[in-house]
Amino acid sequence: MDFSAVVIVLSLAIITAWFNALRHRRRAKLLPPGPYPLPIIGNFHQLGNNPHHSLAKLAKIYGPFMSLHLGQLYTVVVSSPEAAKKILQKHDQAFSSRTISAAAESRDHHKVSLVFLPAGDEWRQLRKICREHMLSNRCLDASEGLRQAKLQTLLDYLQKCCDGGQAVNIAEATFITTLNLMTATLFSIQVAEFESDAAQEFKATFESLSSLSVAPNIGDFFPFLKPLDLQGIQKKFQGVSAKIHRLIGDIINERLHLRRALAPRRSDLLETLLDISEGSEFDLTTKTIKHLLLDLLFAGSDTSASTAEWTMAELIKNPEKMAKAKDELRSVVGSEKQVRESDISKLPYLRAVIKEVFRCHPPVPFLVPHKAVDDTQVGDYVIPKDTQILVNVWAYSRDPSLWYNPTSFEPERFLDRNIDFNGQDFELIPFGSGRRICPGIPLADRMLPMMVAILIHNFDWKLEPGVKKLDMTEKFGVVLHRAVPLKAIPIKS
Repeated sequence: MDFSAVVIVLSLAIITAWFNALRHRRRAKLLPPGPYPLPIIGNFHQLGNNPHHSLAKLAKIYGPFMSLHLGQLYTVVVSSPEAAKKILQKHDQAFSSRTISAAAESRDHHKVSLVFLPAGDEWRQLRKICREHMLSNRCLDASEGLRQAKLQTLLDYLQKCCDGGQAVNIAEATFITTLNLMTATLFSIQVAEFESDAAQEFKATFESLSSLSVAPNIGDFFPFLKPLDLQGIQKKFQGVSAKIHRLIGDIINERLHLRRALAPRRSDLLETLLDISEGSEFDLTTKTIKHLLLDLLFAGSDTSASTAEWTMAELIKNPEKMAKAKDELRSVVGSEKQVRESDISKLPYLRAVIKEVFRCHPPVPFLVPHKAVDDTQVGDYVIPKDTQILVNVWAYSRDPSLWYNPTSFEPERFLDRNIDFNGQDFELIPFGSGRRICPGIPLADRMLPMMVAILIHNFDWKLEPGVKKLDMTEKFGVVLHRAVPLKAIPIKS
């Protein structure tokens, strides 16, 4: 872009910001309090590299409803369970829309995605399909054998590393396992092997999608600049996402070919979706199927892998908690048998460990952003139409008024409190709540405990030689990853 074009763009931004400042000043008394915005950029400079940390600190000053001006994008940050309940339950319909980033518009994903569609008829149809035909207990029970086989593959890999005294890159192992668990459930296939080039490529692709989705994009903060893609983020996102689109497209085309050839049916979600598309109850196109599977694959693989890695980091860091979880597994399952999904309900301490990890390391620290459908009165404030809503679940997981020793890893706290992550207990909503709650909870509730159980059931773990202390630094993205991948050596226990 030449100098004259830059001057024109900046001039338009200044004029727009000036008009916005006048408009916001007139209604400032009705908006939630917040830090004073600078000209043009607003509060953007206060986000930092870890916005969930920065905004948690600001919320201590300005309260659980806080105004931010990110360029032209007016945002309200919610930082308490009570405030989240007002947004996600009491005024659920008023805040049921989504903020659409430039990255989300790649390949028109926002027009067919279950994540980004407005909460209308098409969205309700996809939710119903997920709830009744894909993620019901009946459907998940039918595909349990596929997941069990992938978990056996993980166990075999751990045993190989144990026999050779080899360190396991737990970040990669959990990602490949969750990816293969997801593709087994969705497509009845395995797409990557441990320590393979394909595995590393898939992991890099998903991490790029995560980082590009939240990368500061001037087009998101000044919408009239979005078509220019000044930073090239949309172009990069489209290039990275093309790999996943091709993979899913090829799988669908191959399955359609097998169905025409009258090959034996498979017990997976793709088969169910294709059956539905051939019926008369739902208007389900191949394009919609492709984007729905993309949503499920990305959300299920990356969040579950990250949570499993954080779980192992916390258990290695806290060996007494690891010992409790192992003892419970051995008393319920035994030392020789492989844990099964039907065992999970009999393992309250393991489930408490997973809940505590969700509290300490929520996989999506701001949830997926909501957007106000209309001007809405919430308590003493009016939240204007099109306001972006960020629910900082990370912030109130550190609130000492809600949790004793909030920075300590204490699974026992969930043995004494009847709290679950199904969206009804607002102290713990890693999957959101209300009508936009993540539909994949039933699958995650099976996969996560199973994978952690396989990792710890018959193995002890030690850090690599020379590593004295675990680095627990976070890397912000759509999904909250560890900055330093976890590596440890399995030892037969």
